Amino acid sequence: MTTPKIIALAGSLRKDSFHQKLINEAARFALESGAEVEVIKLADLAIPMFDEDLEAQGTPAGVQQLKDKLRAADGILLASPEYNGSITAVLKNAIDWASRTEQGAEPAFANKVTALYAASPGGLGGLRGLNHVRDILSGIGSLVLANQLAVPAIHTLLDDNGRISDPATAEKVAGLAQQLVSVASKLK
Repeated sequence: MTTPKIIALAGSLRKDSFHQKLINEAARFALESGAEVEVIKLADLAIPMFDEDLEAQGTPAGVQQLKDKLRAADGILLASPEYNGSITAVLKNAIDWASRTEQGAEPAFANKVTALYAASPGGLGGLRGLNHVRDILSGIGSLVLANQLAVPAIHTLLDDNGRISDPATAEKVAGLAQQLVSVASKLK
């Protein structure tokens, strides 16, 4: 099996984000499955709001870093918070910037296998927003896995270190990460 390169990111800027904790766990499971994994925090990239006038002045450094990392990856683990039944503004903005192509460059999301996660303290686990993320990513060339995971009551399932303490939930998070690694390996 060829070692796939996986990027893991959460669509949240919040310091104590449930989604960052969830994606850290998914990344850990992908690493244990034999992948090379890098976790990206959108807050560290300082991505400005997308603006074609700003883009005309040159790609901002954080945006270029995101594009380069996505282009080098074989797969993406993505945790998307649900705001008002949809995708967060920060995640949509990052996707919009990353989907822009420079002359001669591949689109950052093209042919990347993507696994979708969501979590929430509520009963649906952020499920409603995942369809919007799926539509956006599929529309820009990502190969989104049919399986996805929404984790309800996430605040009750994490220990003090941000690890999933519920074995059944951990198994589901691991299973989707392992599926991504397997598919990305085969397509590499």
